[in-house]
Amino acid sequence: MNISIRSTLLFAALFIGLSSMAQAQGTARPEMILKEVVSGMPKGERQEVRVLTASIKPGDKTPFHTHRFPVTVYVLDGTFTLELEGRAPVVVKAGQAFVEPPNVKMTGYNRSSAEPLRVVIFYASDPETPFLDPIQ
Repeated sequence: MNISIRSTLLFAALFIGLSSMAQAQGTARPEMILKEVVSGMPKGERQEVRVLTASIKPGDKTPFHTHRFPVTVYVLDGTFTLELEGRAPVVVKAGQAFVEPPNVKMTGYNRSSAEPLRVVIFYASDPETPFLDPIQ
């Protein structure tokens, strides 16, 4: 074997070995939970990003409301049932996420009689925009 082929094989073996060692050492890799194209995002020069948590007791619900911009909800524990006006109810379980569309009337529920619901909420908006607008 000539030196260039031998060097290439040695480099490839070393690269493969180091790659598998890096994976074996626990290299973090993100896992896609949700990917969705949305409309209605803020278009100003600056946006405000909020990350909130909420706990909803068994049998409780959110107020009837809308959001001015899309809201992403990630369920940590329990099951979240979202009723959006004019659409079928959406059920989101622990480990799943859902994007709530802007300007749609909705109410979220914890329909369980025993299990609490915990969610993380991600909201990007124009600065100082209310998180939700209650519907009377």
